[in-house]
Amino acid sequence: MPPIVSLNFIDYAIIGGYILAIMLVGYALKKYMRTGEDFFLSGRSLPSWITGLAFLSANLGALEVIGMVANSAKYGIATVHFYWLGAIPAMVFLGLFMMPFYYGSKVRTVPEYLKLRYNEATRGLNAISFAVMTVLMSGISLYAMALLLKIMLGWSLTGSILFAAVVVLLYVFWGGLSSSIYNEVIQFFLIWLGLLPVVVLGLKQVGGFAGLAARLNDSLLHAWKYLGSSHNPLGVDWAGVVLGLGFVLGFGYWTTDFLVVQRALASRDIHSSRMTPIIASFPKMLVPILVVIPGLVALLVLPEFNGAGSQTAEYNSALILLMAHYLPNGILGLAITGLLASFMSGMAGNITAFNTIWTYDIYGTYINKGKPDSHYLKMGKWATVFGIFISIGTAYIVKSFPNLMDYMQLIFSFFNAPLFATFLLGMFWAGATGWGGFFGLLSGILAAATHYLLYKTGNIHYASEMAANFYQAWWAWLTDFLVTIVVSLFTKKRQPEELKGLVYSLTPKGKDTKRLLLRPELWGSVALLVALILNIIFW
Repeated sequence: MPPIVSLNFIDYAIIGGYILAIMLVGYALKKYMRTGEDFFLSGRSLPSWITGLAFLSANLGALEVIGMVANSAKYGIATVHFYWLGAIPAMVFLGLFMMPFYYGSKVRTVPEYLKLRYNEATRGLNAISFAVMTVLMSGISLYAMALLLKIMLGWSLTGSILFAAVVVLLYVFWGGLSSSIYNEVIQFFLIWLGLLPVVVLGLKQVGGFAGLAARLNDSLLHAWKYLGSSHNPLGVDWAGVVLGLGFVLGFGYWTTDFLVVQRALASRDIHSSRMTPIIASFPKMLVPILVVIPGLVALLVLPEFNGAGSQTAEYNSALILLMAHYLPNGILGLAITGLLASFMSGMAGNITAFNTIWTYDIYGTYINKGKPDSHYLKMGKWATVFGIFISIGTAYIVKSFPNLMDYMQLIFSFFNAPLFATFLLGMFWAGATGWGGFFGLLSGILAAATHYLLYKTGNIHYASEMAANFYQAWWAWLTDFLVTIVVSLFTKKRQPEELKGLVYSLTPKGKDTKRLLLRPELWGSVALLVALILNIIFW
């Protein structure tokens, strides 16, 4: 297809300069990758402001940018639920309650914690399911990047996918997690610089917020007001949003997904690891400025979206079409660079999580035990290579979904939702047993698969794909929760002294020696208060 914009030398120079910069960062870090901990966890040496921005940026990929703009065009301001309800409470909970267990136990991965708390079988099940999830998620970033290059530059889909894959492969292969984290920090600033002009120019054309309010259906302008009514574009009632998104999917992703937890584990001390998700929660609350406003503007200014709510609209193209509509050369190159950075960081985040889980929890546990650290460092680099190749294949799966967020939440409902029940019981109930954790997690995944088959075969019905995902997550979590309890009541429990450092009630609480203004409890409370105020304002 012909490109919809014409880039000039300045645009290509900006794009090429960014790609060269991230390659140089990766190559410069190569000499510091001496051990497995250097490659997989950045030597646990990074300050909290770096890990905090990387924690946020690892999630600021295709999901946040193209996927959330598509969500906003389809569902309206209700999209803010993915931030102020589905992210902030969970990020604060992770920092206050769960990071002390992750960081304090010195585990290298989330499955490794499950081995310590439950048993080897639970670790293996989670490691395999998470490895599958990461390559599926990595395909989202690859496809979204290819869509950008195809629509804006006229490149072929396959050529675009291969180009992006090679760039990410090289800088992760050289610099490991450190390379990914430093590039995520660069990407955070690039995405704001590149996309804010779209927000400003879009609002100016439609007459500001007053213009949006005057010309859009009122149901698209409220987060809570229409939940449960026939005018609800999201198609999900209060229970589905609060339980499915706010509780199960939100907490399941932010507290158990190794992709984001890995960034906090790279912190230099336990205080920094606790502050990492809390620091990230503040800019996270502002991300709707970049993604929700453009989606609403697209409904008014783009002819492709004049029929708002159309089931055939290609919502994933909304942001790209807005960029072509508003941005002049130079600024356009910066915006494209911001998107490329976003997609590459999303893909790199999943690949670094995949190579760590594969190396330590699958290869080093079940395939080739007891090898020296240098052997596992080499395997981690090769895992980066074959993880990229698998991601190329999964990118074509994404193509069949008109809305990236529908696909994303479907994946989370299979893997993160039941896992959160396993973690919740493991960390806060000493009575949860090893086999309780294993059969609970297995039954939760199977419950999600059963629900999906019933929905796709027409045996159960929902108002939207998103509603199906929210309720699928809830039933997967509830199944895991109940099965874990029942099996634990009939299987052997561990002695309390074995669970110190792994269960909240049995772990001595160290006193935070930092000044009050530096404590995670204070800033976590502030984050929750601000999120509550935002929900009230956009009721």
